[in-house]
Amino acid sequence: MRRIFLCSMLIMLLTCIVGSLFAADETIYDIKVEGAVNIDAELVTSALSFRVGDTLDPEDVAKSIRNLYKMGVFADIQFSSEAYRTGINIIVKVVENPVVSSIEYIGFKAVKRERIDELVTLRVGSYWSEAVKTQLLSKLKAEYATKGFTNANIDIFEAKGDKNKIGLKIQAEEGKRVSVKQITFVGNTAFTDKMLIKRMKTKPASFIRSGRFEQEKFDKDLMNLASYYKKNGYIDVHVGPYELLSLNEKSMELVINIDEGIQYNFGSVIIEGNDHFSAEILQAVFTLKSGEPFDQEKFDSQMGKLYSIYFDEGFIYSEIKPDYQKDDNLVNVLLAITENTRARIRQIHITGNRRTKEKVIRRQLEIAPGDYFRQTQVLRTQQNIYNLGFFEQDIKLDYERINSEGDIDLQLDVQDKSSGIANGGVGYNSQDNFVGQLSFSQNNLFGNNWSSGLKWEFGGSTQNFEFNFTNPNLYDSDLLLGTNIYYTKKNWSSFYYEIFTRGAGLRLGQALPWIDRTRVVAGYSLYSKKYRITDMASILENETANATLIELDSLEWRYTSALNFTLSRDTRDNVFFPTNGSQFTLFSEVAGGPLGGNFDYYKQIAQVNWYTDTWKKIVLRTKWRFCYVTPYGSSDDAPPDEKFYLGGTGPDGIRGFADRSVGPAGGGTRAILFSTELGYPIGSDQIIGVGFFDAGNSYNKLRDFNFIDFKKGVGAGLRIRSPFGLIGFDYAYNLNDGGWEPHLQFGTTF
Repeated sequence: MRRIFLCSMLIMLLTCIVGSLFAADETIYDIKVEGAVNIDAELVTSALSFRVGDTLDPEDVAKSIRNLYKMGVFADIQFSSEAYRTGINIIVKVVENPVVSSIEYIGFKAVKRERIDELVTLRVGSYWSEAVKTQLLSKLKAEYATKGFTNANIDIFEAKGDKNKIGLKIQAEEGKRVSVKQITFVGNTAFTDKMLIKRMKTKPASFIRSGRFEQEKFDKDLMNLASYYKKNGYIDVHVGPYELLSLNEKSMELVINIDEGIQYNFGSVIIEGNDHFSAEILQAVFTLKSGEPFDQEKFDSQMGKLYSIYFDEGFIYSEIKPDYQKDDNLVNVLLAITENTRARIRQIHITGNRRTKEKVIRRQLEIAPGDYFRQTQVLRTQQNIYNLGFFEQDIKLDYERINSEGDIDLQLDVQDKSSGIANGGVGYNSQDNFVGQLSFSQNNLFGNNWSSGLKWEFGGSTQNFEFNFTNPNLYDSDLLLGTNIYYTKKNWSSFYYEIFTRGAGLRLGQALPWIDRTRVVAGYSLYSKKYRITDMASILENETANATLIELDSLEWRYTSALNFTLSRDTRDNVFFPTNGSQFTLFSEVAGGPLGGNFDYYKQIAQVNWYTDTWKKIVLRTKWRFCYVTPYGSSDDAPPDEKFYLGGTGPDGIRGFADRSVGPAGGGTRAILFSTELGYPIGSDQIIGVGFFDAGNSYNKLRDFNFIDFKKGVGAGLRIRSPFGLIGFDYAYNLNDGGWEPHLQFGTTF
């Protein structure tokens, strides 16, 4: 307040002086600028509050002087006038600050030049003044202090040149790094020095610690200490001041003063002013028990929940003022609530979507014009839009009040990112010689949220072709339409056979409006397969297990006609790195019978995943997967490639085991898998570190099932979101047989 008063007095004094020098109501005939060397005179006149032809006003002159000083260019500014005809000419005399012609940094080792350029704005061509000098020294000394060089000395040598230019040499004498040898607290009785030091990042020097004093880190320490006291009922605590005392040229003592105050116990919360919500609903937010130490951190967190209750009903202008009423060592909190008006959404504006059509984004909105603003729906809208995979994670949301009733317009701003992948390449193997590969996939075709992919491998005996297309909103409805066409060759080298497949499929899906985030998809596929054994001798070693395969090898193309049904529900908050929610999938397929074809079988897969945010961004992810396939009708066995082969990565993966190495010879007709991971985001949701445990097994008869006989693997890995999709690197230990197994995977196990 004193500073504001002094500034006001100086402005009034300046106005009075100007008023005494210049007569009012005289016409200005000309404005002359004197003393400008490196700056154009027109820049000076552009900052003035008057022009030629105006009537002179002393306040305009005072304002002009202030404007010129704000430019930081001038060391001195003087205004004068001379009579001319029936008016006056204004003369502006300026003394420019010198212009920096060169900068040389000498002796800077602990602070690199790149860091200096980040800290200071001084460059060649900048204007040099005492204020700039003071600011420069302050920033450099503060930076050295954060690195432990509290005794560093910095000098600036100035060399004046022609045309008001100046060369600078900035020299640092860093001295020796000083470490904190001892931390002493003064005034603490509730907690010992040792207990308080545990709450600090700044630690005394030891064999394993440098004891470096960093101002920014220490400022957070002071806040952490205050929070620790307030968490334990000392809500009047004051941490500081502090001082650094030199012990010798290399070490210092850090002394921190603490005024603890008294410890308060919690009494009760009294709520006033609530009309929309009952007191019982609002009181239930606060779980502090009467008589226990008042936990300020916990209380503030619960205050945030109280605001969320109001915000989720549209009361975004509500005010909640806590009044801490202290009685001896007891504190009661009176919450005065002013609910104010309830916000209703008038319009929702979407910007930034250059590639994606606006209607695609609007389908993800959980709110609509005319609805009351609800915070949970707004947050879920952001999640839905990000989960499309077309935009960067920073989806900005803002609102603007548009009338006195509190109605608002919502503004959603998105930033496009690439949603298509194109690949091409040539490979070589001894069987096919040169093999070419072309692929293209697009998850947002024409900005319509259509997904499509095309893959072609060619050369030698290889001719693989796959095409798929999915429109999740046929005719702008909730109806999904998908199709795929393929001709592929798959080599099951571990089981000594290969399969040629050609066929097509059609899918229709529909979201279930009465079950949140749930969709059903029905599909029909018609395809033919030809099986060829690549190593008959190995197959004959276990002829019983491979009887079906031996029979199929003797036949030509075999046809499969199948209907499938998928029920899925997905409540994940982030499909790329979920921290909360679940994912449930039930897949059923029936082939043959009245549908025709050469294979009669029934197949079912049920999978459920849970995601829970635990501690410090660590997410627990758990998966159970149950699989079943059985022949019926004219078939005695299910096709070998429809059975379950566990191990490796993928949906049926057990890391620590080679791909498809777990289960009966020839594949199992039943399978159970359990997997759990702890995931931690190393770089947003782009790089994830994981620790995992996998277990499972495959059987041909349910009576063979045994939890103790599960194959188990444990290990760690990385997930990297690349332009080519999710890439995983895992290193797992086989808990059954011992030994390590590396894994490379595309896509996610979860």
